[in-house]
Amino acid sequence: MKLVNPSPALHNEDLAPSETRNWGAFSIFNVWTSDVHSLWGYYLAASLFLLCGNFFNFIIAIGIGSLVIFFLMNMVGIAGVRTGVPYPVLARASFGTFGANVPALVRAIVACFWYGAQTSAAAGAIVALLCRNESINAFQQSSHMLGHSTLEVICFVIVWALQLLIIQKGMETVRRFQDWAGPAVWLMMLLLAVVLVAKGGLSFGSDIPQDKLLAATADAGVPGTPGSFASLAAVAATWITYFAALYLNFCDFSRYAPDEATVRKGNLWGLPINLLAFCLVAGITTTAAYTVYGELLLHPDAISAKFDSWFLALLAALTFAVATLGINVVANFVSPAFDISNVFPRQIDFKKGGYIAALIALVLYPFAPWNGGAAHFVGLIGSTMGPIFGIMMVDYYLVRKGKVDVNALYQENGEFKFNNGWHANAFIALVIGGLFSTILPNFTSLLPAWWGIYGWFFGVGIGGGSYYLLRNMSK
Repeated sequence: MKLVNPSPALHNEDLAPSETRNWGAFSIFNVWTSDVHSLWGYYLAASLFLLCGNFFNFIIAIGIGSLVIFFLMNMVGIAGVRTGVPYPVLARASFGTFGANVPALVRAIVACFWYGAQTSAAAGAIVALLCRNESINAFQQSSHMLGHSTLEVICFVIVWALQLLIIQKGMETVRRFQDWAGPAVWLMMLLLAVVLVAKGGLSFGSDIPQDKLLAATADAGVPGTPGSFASLAAVAATWITYFAALYLNFCDFSRYAPDEATVRKGNLWGLPINLLAFCLVAGITTTAAYTVYGELLLHPDAISAKFDSWFLALLAALTFAVATLGINVVANFVSPAFDISNVFPRQIDFKKGGYIAALIALVLYPFAPWNGGAAHFVGLIGSTMGPIFGIMMVDYYLVRKGKVDVNALYQENGEFKFNNGWHANAFIALVIGGLFSTILPNFTSLLPAWWGIYGWFFGVGIGGGSYYLLRNMSK
């Protein structure tokens, strides 16, 4: 749409409503292949499989979780199609024209953590390949810096730098890259599974001893023994929470789709169908690797590093590294690029915002806050964004009935000015939701131990509910 006199403090070319709508269902589908088909995605899926205890439980837990993800992504995706605006601009409707900078920066900071985690995983795939050489492996064992081996640091910096090349020409380059990277890793995943099944036979996890499962899942922070109802519920919740960041900014991509039907079709194939298939392959690969090597290997690069064939090991390492670059660009570069640009639209465009996010991830690397249990990391990071999602979706669907004056989103003195650009009701709800989603469960012992696993859900419900009540009370 054509904007009328947008404020320079709220507008630049990258933040404006999208005019080019050339993302078809295949490109939307590949947003999800790029987002999930990564070393971290595999690690999480394999970890959750062990918590389920067997394939039947795994299909139920992941299947239910994937359907919920599909429903939620359609909600925010449709908002993106209708308005054509990125996440930080859409947030102005609920948080105010300038207040939206707060949820934008929260999302940007989370992206920086994930950016570092995914880059570290991709670098790890290269390290695992290189360590097949005895001399390099000796160097890996003997030389250290910044809390990591020197080889890990070198590979991290190289992978980190390569990602910056992908975004040089903006979102169209992102689309072309993900359309190639997503299918590529599917082929590699299938090859990995076929090689292992050919060696050890098809296994569904029933031959893995209970003590092995308990040892492998001890640090996951999930209650109950593998296969119990408590574990299955936690698996579904963790899988849903894994996408917490993209619930907020999927509109960064859906705004380039021509219509709502395209988004729904791409989401249908990319979410419940693709997610379940990917998780099944991850489960088959993990159990087959146990049969072949006698170890529970949750990282595919650790599996491929054991291949006798150098060619297969090289192909696997490069494919997983490229796939991980794909998720970083899609989930952890695009969002903070828009988010940081939204805070300083005059000074920072899409590219500069992304560079800043990448630099923060580089600074975080020596501390590696992403190391540890997959489920715990996902829950802690995801819970911070639950209240924001609840507030935005309540505002868009319940308060505004799915209709927003897009032009007013770019006006300092328009409908979304509220109190000097800040909406007090949204921030009160954000504090209340964040208290129960993140602060109390993670930094106090006032709530039961299992609460943190469902922190994102409590954040959505309490944050969104509080916002709705406050809006009605202020009428």
